[in-house]
Amino acid sequence: MTSAEPRPTIHWISPLPPAETDIAHYTARVLPALSAKAEIVLWTDALEWDLSLERYCTIKQFDPDTVLPRDFAAASSGSGPEVLFMHIGNSWVYHSGFLRLAQRIPTVVVLHDLAIQELMIEAVGQNEWDAPSYLAGMQKWYGAEGLRKGQSCLSHAEKGSVISTRQPGFELVLEKALGVLTHTQFARDAVQKKLPHLPCQMLPLPFAIDAPPQQHRASTGPLRLVQFGWIGPNRRLEQTLDALAQMPEDFDFRLDVMGKVWDPHLIYDKLSQLNLGDRVHLHGFVPELILDNTLRQAHLVLNLRHPSMGEASGSQLRIWNAGAPAAVTREGWYAELPDEVAYFIDLENEAAQLHRLFSKLADDRDATRPIGVAGRAYFEAHHSPESYAQNVVTLAKETALQASRDLALRLKFEEKAHALHPSLQERLTRL
Repeated sequence: MTSAEPRPTIHWISPLPPAETDIAHYTARVLPALSAKAEIVLWTDALEWDLSLERYCTIKQFDPDTVLPRDFAAASSGSGPEVLFMHIGNSWVYHSGFLRLAQRIPTVVVLHDLAIQELMIEAVGQNEWDAPSYLAGMQKWYGAEGLRKGQSCLSHAEKGSVISTRQPGFELVLEKALGVLTHTQFARDAVQKKLPHLPCQMLPLPFAIDAPPQQHRASTGPLRLVQFGWIGPNRRLEQTLDALAQMPEDFDFRLDVMGKVWDPHLIYDKLSQLNLGDRVHLHGFVPELILDNTLRQAHLVLNLRHPSMGEASGSQLRIWNAGAPAAVTREGWYAELPDEVAYFIDLENEAAQLHRLFSKLADDRDATRPIGVAGRAYFEAHHSPESYAQNVVTLAKETALQASRDLALRLKFEEKAHALHPSLQERLTRL
């Protein structure tokens, strides 16, 4: 009789529900599958979390500025290797502490956003990170131009979202990384180009796959349009409103915007200027059940974004799960998708293509059905939490093995260095 294979311990450092970020919901979605294959310890610097997560694993609250490797080791419960996975997004509210932790402790960095300038700049502005560290990193990775751009952003002369196209900033959180996990080929290629010796793997973003949805799209009344999520300037809400305002007077529609808008006053002013206040409704953050029900009723979900931050879209997975059709900008991760799973909008012809799409749906509301069906099929085939969890466990084991090899090589090198030059050995032991 053979003993069971040792279960690794995975320390999962992430925002947790009820945090209003899809990374928190992503963690909740993958946790059942992940906890079935490994011992999981969730780590959060928040003061509260959804207690229902504790049915799957232990949850630890920690201070990212004082936690030490031995603290993680003390929480281990598995019989196999242990590895830290730390999740980095672009929100200073949820990731500033993790940004500081990345400067101290080696982890596998799960890079949800390739462009993290807004995270870093806002973290400095909110006294959650120090300006010298940010500027030193910008100079190291982007030279004198990077330093100048960083200084310009800190003085509010330029915006992080603008400089992200050329200086995304991901390098600054990877200097101590044991490896990187991305959710797009675009992000993996960028990491491998800048850090070719750092192991980097791409896995499709997971999402809990519900039963096939029952559609409830109205055949009469206003065309139901939806946009949701964290809606910053790159989500093209202003441009969508302009396109809607230019439609003929008899174009009947309702746009529900669900999620946090970066500047509600600006949008309300624009709605007033365009005379769209009675057709566009800003709901703020809504519970998932309400959001999912709204998506099932939508004739079209607007998921445009430019510039793309190099991220996979949890929003798009939610749309597909609901069997809803979406319009997306043809860039970043979206450009990697098959043609039949969404309506692709080219940035240089955005308004005209939106006009044609809106007119098409007004004439035939069932025109979007094949897109919704194809998107749902693609989603089921590529985004299972079970396959994702198995790949994460495999990555954890490989990372632990590689770390052991690296330590053995370092010890061997130190032994040779001591034999050749004791003073060199003395310097190495202080590293």
